[in-house]
Amino acid sequence: MFGYRVPAPDEAMLISGGRRGLGGAPFRVVTGHGKFVLPVFRKVRFLTLSMCEAEVTETCVTKQGIALHVRAVIAFKVGNDSESIINAGQRFLSDQEQMSVLTGRIFAGHLRAIIGSMTVEEIVTERQKLAAEVLDTSKTEMAKIGLIVDSLQIQSIDDGDTGYIDAMSAPHKAAIQRQAQIAQAQANQAAAEAEQDAARKQAEYARQTAVVRAEYSAQVDRAQAEAAQAGPLAQAHAQQEVLAAQTELAQRQAKLRQQQLVAEVVKPAEAEAERVRILAAAEAQRMRIQAEAAASHDRVALDRMLIDQLPLIVKEAAGGLAGANVNVLNGADGLGEIAAGLVAQGLTILDSVRQNLNGQNSQGGQKTADRPEQVNGRLELQGPRADERETGGEK
Repeated sequence: MFGYRVPAPDEAMLISGGRRGLGGAPFRVVTGHGKFVLPVFRKVRFLTLSMCEAEVTETCVTKQGIALHVRAVIAFKVGNDSESIINAGQRFLSDQEQMSVLTGRIFAGHLRAIIGSMTVEEIVTERQKLAAEVLDTSKTEMAKIGLIVDSLQIQSIDDGDTGYIDAMSAPHKAAIQRQAQIAQAQANQAAAEAEQDAARKQAEYARQTAVVRAEYSAQVDRAQAEAAQAGPLAQAHAQQEVLAAQTELAQRQAKLRQQQLVAEVVKPAEAEAERVRILAAAEAQRMRIQAEAAASHDRVALDRMLIDQLPLIVKEAAGGLAGANVNVLNGADGLGEIAAGLVAQGLTILDSVRQNLNGQNSQGGQKTADRPEQVNGRLELQGPRADERETGGEK
């Protein structure tokens, strides 16, 4: 639109003519928006607010009297506030390139002054401190001309041909070289150890691989051997099972045959033997009963015969006394005693005969040599003949 002017984002629009600006400034400051400007009656100019750069290359003398060539770079710009824009516009609006030249000169002076109060060691080792002191001392002067410094960088410090910085850095270089050599030696040692460890691991891996292969080969061989033996072993097991079954069958057949023999031979034989034994026992019992009956009959008959012959026995005994010279002292009583004695002898003989008969009958009822018999009406004991008794049984 005709008469409407808008400044760029990094510019400040300065409108001169008409009423004055802030603080009695000869122009008004417009930033960030547009404004109607009457042609012919108003004049518009633009002041840059972008970042500017100034380079300083200066030879400075240190506190030790050693000349140093210092190169620094300053980054600066016009302040964003109206006061800084007015200050910078009044000084640099017609020639804005002068801002870099003037800034470089200002910083060069401050840089010489601050380096003159420091040693080479401090300057070399404390560059940041040097930059901070230069900024602090130049801040007030830069604000007066409407400029602010964003940064100051000391890019290089050179002592020329004096070799002071090299001499100063020699111990550090030697230490660094020594540390580098040590580090290199350590690295070589670590590399050698790593190689040894790798070789050891490779050998261990090779050994384990060989062991695994050997075990695998042994397993394969064992499996093949077992597979080769599987058929004969199975056949042998089968034959063994057949033999065991045949043995068991033979044992069962033998046991069955034994049972059959027991049932067919032993049991009938035992039954027959038991029958014969029972019959023999019965026959023996019968004969014993008959013998006891016969013996009992004979004893009864013998007792009767002995009783019948008792008077005869007494008579014979008394006859034996006929030729004897017997003195009777007590008369009739004495005779009675003799008769009583004869009778007692007869009874004793009767008891002896009876006991002998009982003993012989207990031995099976057989007839003994002492069995009494009645001969010619007399009781005689049958035994060895008189001539055998006298000769000891010889004829």
